[in-house]
Amino acid sequence: MEIYVKTGEIQQDKAELIVVNLFDGVTEPGGATGAVDRALGGRISRLIADGDFRGKARETALLYTDGAVPARRVLAVGLGKEEKFGLEAIRVAAATAAKRVRDLRVASFSTIVHGGGRGGIGLAEATQAVVEGTELALYEFKELKTEPEDDPKKVRDMTFVVFDERKRSEVEAAVEVGRKIVAGVHLARDLVNRPANYATPTILAQHAQEMADEFGMACRVLDEDGMAELGMGSLLGVAQGTDEPAKFIILEHNTGREDLDAMVLVGKGITFDSGGISIKGRDGMEKMKADMAGGAAVLGAMRAVAALDLPLQVVGLVPATENLPSGKAYKPGDVVRAMNGTTIEVISTDAEGRMILADALAYAARYQPQAVVDLATLTGAIVVALGQHATGLFSNDDDLAARLEAAGQKCFERLWRMPLFEEYGEQLKSHVADLKHAGGRPGGAVTAAYFLSKFAGDLPWAHLDIAGKAWTDEDRPYKPKWATGHGVRLLVQFLRDWVDSPPAA
Repeated sequence: MEIYVKTGEIQQDKAELIVVNLFDGVTEPGGATGAVDRALGGRISRLIADGDFRGKARETALLYTDGAVPARRVLAVGLGKEEKFGLEAIRVAAATAAKRVRDLRVASFSTIVHGGGRGGIGLAEATQAVVEGTELALYEFKELKTEPEDDPKKVRDMTFVVFDERKRSEVEAAVEVGRKIVAGVHLARDLVNRPANYATPTILAQHAQEMADEFGMACRVLDEDGMAELGMGSLLGVAQGTDEPAKFIILEHNTGREDLDAMVLVGKGITFDSGGISIKGRDGMEKMKADMAGGAAVLGAMRAVAALDLPLQVVGLVPATENLPSGKAYKPGDVVRAMNGTTIEVISTDAEGRMILADALAYAARYQPQAVVDLATLTGAIVVALGQHATGLFSNDDDLAARLEAAGQKCFERLWRMPLFEEYGEQLKSHVADLKHAGGRPGGAVTAAYFLSKFAGDLPWAHLDIAGKAWTDEDRPYKPKWATGHGVRLLVQFLRDWVDSPPAA
């Protein structure tokens, strides 16, 4: 979809359809909506008076103009209660409108910037939110379908109509920011939605290299021999059960820029998880292609970081492998040695994500970063604890945790901080190795994070358990069924905020 910006009055626009808005409880439309209402002879006001449109969140009203204005149709979208209004309400309103436009088979429409200047929300922030809500809502995964390319329901373009010419450049800049972030989310969604045979570790590495070439990043991919030379026995232990070669993907934006803060993003890249010898049940196993959602989020975030050219040295690490049972597979009770020399007793081969992240976190130390953030669909326990409305946040650094929480609030990828008390480490004590990699059912998400903390060491580190957030089984306003691309917008917001307000030296 193309997005344009022009100056004018929305009621004079000649698009197939124009979009305006209304807060819940407003009886007399104002602003651009009021101008359209007056041009239509009060039709929106009559809808409100008759109770047919109240402005509730996710509510729409469609009016045919009969030539009263140049556009054939007007779509009014509800913003919800003004006292609850924020960026998320804008995203939801934009997504609701976009889906209605698509259902109407309208190829081209125009809109105002919903909520710019209301509730302390700046014009640029509001514009970016409209872009995100619109484009994320219209996402579809069709690359493996054989249906005709000429989709009659496809929305070709959207135009922002800005009344004040002096504000046009600000809107245009915000559109570009929003589009670059959305492209990163779409990349992550595509990678997670692809079947495991279309998203092997080798294919992920190829995508990373192509992305690096396009956006001027450095890319290195370690094969299994390279990992062995570094002593990545924990990652290679997981990989030994599959014939698909494991890859360790290293992407660097502003590589070598020692004058810039170094940030490392780590993403779990299990491209298919059968559970290994500790095999999963058959029901729902096809969904285990999504166990690389953390790695996909890191690749998507790196695309956005490079496109935005953030003044940071950002490193993306994706340890990628399948987890399958075979005569070569690692077994419960085996002991492996991680890159930092720690010996690990394997308890369940279905707790493989923390094994590959252990070596990736150890590798991250070579950059001496100001922060390390890892993302993983790590535990079912975090879903039991938090459901599907929050990501579990674990961190050894209060400032880093607070920054991530603030970024999560802005982009509505919300976090809830969980404990890392030393007592949880008692569950990981081993009789034969330095530690076990799993501590049983009690506090399962916490003990998994505690295990990872042993490989982050003294680095400012945060772990985000995105299980339950990486995919959805139901359509949501701007998150269609299945892969959500969760984590991309959070990481990018966190990094942009870091640029705007770096820690005191």
